[in-house]
Amino acid sequence: MSANFRREFIQFAVTQKVLCFGEFKTKAGRLSPYFFDAGLFFDGHSLQRLAQFYAKAIVAAGVEFDMLFGPAYKGIPLVAAVAIALANEGRNVRYSFNRKEEKDHGEGGSVIGAPLEGRVLIVDDVISAGTSVRHSVNLIKASRAIPCGVVIALDRMERVAGELSAAQEVEQLYRMPTLSIATLDDLIAYLQTDKTMISNLTAVDKYREKYGVVAHA
Repeated sequence: MSANFRREFIQFAVTQKVLCFGEFKTKAGRLSPYFFDAGLFFDGHSLQRLAQFYAKAIVAAGVEFDMLFGPAYKGIPLVAAVAIALANEGRNVRYSFNRKEEKDHGEGGSVIGAPLEGRVLIVDDVISAGTSVRHSVNLIKASRAIPCGVVIALDRMERVAGELSAAQEVEQLYRMPTLSIATLDDLIAYLQTDKTMISNLTAVDKYREKYGVVAHA
């Protein structure tokens, strides 16, 4: 996988039909010209490649962390796969994930896997309302560990209720970085290089102009 992994990821997502173009209604009621669903990486090969892209993004960001945490449900296969990808890159880290409902028998508790300790990097698919991040941060802090960042697949760079995107709100609220394999900027750059994508580029540009935020400094 080359250094230009962000573009490669966009191409991969399009090929896998995980990133689609058309007209899609978002949770906020907006009509979006594109749709991304990481849950569609549902076979062994695509999950393996997705995890490799996550590992690339984590290494490129240079964030310091001790372990990984995956919020239920989509974060569960992601965090396990990313831990394997990092191990293949020579970085062996522990990971854990949570169950939706706390278990009161057997090993008990709501967290499965390694104990939450040290600096914990949260692995998720996207950040929309920030609910998953908030719950993860609370779990990590309750264990006296330190949430040190969130890594997601695609940052839509789209305003939520105010002037900030969901990722920017998380950064501001929890004072930790949000990393992504690719952003809306990367998607637009990809569309600009493919003449067959010109109609999609126009629609995405207009959507960005209406709802987008400025890239992270």
